[in-house]
Amino acid sequence: MKSYFQRIGRSLMLPVAVLPVAAILMGIGYWIDPSGWGGESVYAAFLIKAGSAVIDNLPVLFAVGLSLGMSKDKDGAAALSGLVAFLVITTLLSTDSVAMLQGIDVEAVSPAFGKINNAFIGIISGLVAAAMYNRFHTAKLPTALAFFSGKRLAPIMTSIAMMVVSMILLFVWPVVFSGLVTFGTTISKLGAVGAGLYGFFNRLLIPTGLHHALNSVFWFDVAGINDIGNFWANTGVKGTTGMYQAGFFPIMMFGLPGGALAMYHTAKDNKKKVVASLMIAASFAAFFTGVTEPLEFSFMFAAPVLYLVHAVLTGISLFIAATFHWTAGFGFSAGLVDFILSSSLPLANKPFFLILQGLVFFAIYYFVFRFIIVKFNLSTPGRGDDEDEEMVEEDDSASTTKVSASSTKDAKFKRQAEIIYDGLGGDANVTTIDNCTTRLRLEVKDMSVVDEKKIKSAGIAGINKVSDHNIQVIVGTEVQFVADEMIKLRK
Repeated sequence: MKSYFQRIGRSLMLPVAVLPVAAILMGIGYWIDPSGWGGESVYAAFLIKAGSAVIDNLPVLFAVGLSLGMSKDKDGAAALSGLVAFLVITTLLSTDSVAMLQGIDVEAVSPAFGKINNAFIGIISGLVAAAMYNRFHTAKLPTALAFFSGKRLAPIMTSIAMMVVSMILLFVWPVVFSGLVTFGTTISKLGAVGAGLYGFFNRLLIPTGLHHALNSVFWFDVAGINDIGNFWANTGVKGTTGMYQAGFFPIMMFGLPGGALAMYHTAKDNKKKVVASLMIAASFAAFFTGVTEPLEFSFMFAAPVLYLVHAVLTGISLFIAATFHWTAGFGFSAGLVDFILSSSLPLANKPFFLILQGLVFFAIYYFVFRFIIVKFNLSTPGRGDDEDEEMVEEDDSASTTKVSASSTKDAKFKRQAEIIYDGLGGDANVTTIDNCTTRLRLEVKDMSVVDEKKIKSAGIAGINKVSDHNIQVIVGTEVQFVADEMIKLRK
């Protein structure tokens, strides 16, 4: 199970990598036109729309990225299956479709289906699509249906599977959504404690997409709170209105960047540059715009315990801000742009204390994250299990069939792949081919068949047997090209 969630985390890094740039584009756009949000500046509108094209479609990016990353051979047909899965479920569970399926007016459809296009649905779509692809991409149908065999069958089976998933969620989703709304209404009566509980569950529910149900209770006029609307319209109570927003500023602007610094410092030395590029961009996006998905999804599945700690700290932050009646608000998210805009509003109460609170939370996140990552050896970016195993020294005298360094790049990768694949036992023994940054991550049926000397003769850096069926071949930073050639060898 741990390995499965780590694979999810690695697969999510593909779509997550594009988010910081999108968030920065939106932030610059809002900075250019803070009041009109693009309505008064064509340059701002251009940047905001370009960034929102990615941010607003995060769920479909998750569906495609996960289906590709979790598939056995990283084929484009797997990505297509992910897209098909997402389109099927979001169409079947749209308000119009639900109204037809239930024979009711659109206005009578549960509000749960108004937010069906969320990250959870994207993740479910990607995982189901990958499972269907891995199961059916080599399936052979009778001659009359042969055209639909193999990889063409995967999207078809995916669509059928998502029909089943959609029918289940048709009945389950509204119940869960309504339960969260009721829960939110209850804790809203608890004052600062309620704000803290809301902050905790807000972060905890992010992976499921059900945080929208909770947000609707506190931010909008579902239970009479309407925290965002009242704050910006100056129709609330100073020091109280904004209590369900203010505590997010210390977390998004300071806390998560502190956690990012901890993840950078605990990354492997040879991974620090790669990790730094992601963490710097993601931290800037979080601080400037309040878009935290690039940071949160970088460790959400790879290190769930760390995400739980993040949720707890978010709850504490909202509790502290609400207790001392420090308030600020946001129209987009809790970043610098919204902080500056809201600080001048009449209902903002001692907002700059949130900056001081944020500095404290930066330190808390850094030291807590660093301690937990090291203590429990968590697989945050740059610290995968595949990077912790001791490497086996290369035996230079293993064979005379080493790959010549003078050979062309493509020929070199192809020859390396052939030698490694043959040494692993070929089609009869190799079941899965995958790779991380520097290693081939392989599954075999019988480890006794593996010829280590032959594999080492390919000029690789080393071999690591992880378990009875899992083996890693350390190739280096060009591992992707060797993996691609090995995939071509599979019959």
